[in-house]
Amino acid sequence: MSEEKQKKLEKSNESTVLIGKKPIMNYVIACLTFFNSGAKKVMIKARGRAISRAVDTVELLRRAFIKDLQLQDITIGTEEVTRSNGQKTNVSIIEITVTRP
Repeated sequence: MSEEKQKKLEKSNESTVLIGKKPIMNYVIACLTFFNSGAKKVMIKARGRAISRAVDTVELLRRAFIKDLQLQDITIGTEEVTRSNGQKTNVSIIEITVTRP
């Protein structure tokens, strides 16, 4: 495998937490696990109604667990999703990247 492919693979496998319907503490623990295993940055991704849960996750991490956590990047956008009935709808997305010095 070439070095370029290896770097792309490592970049795509970066520490990512996908936010869903579980309690916020589950996602906080997932982030803490990544940081404790040596990750310097974690990306938190959410769509639609889970966006507020993603923001709550980052705020809880910053205020209660990792005091020196820094926001590196916040990206917002829209994805087109096809529902089960075939109808296409737009769904908001957010990606929050946090780093630990």
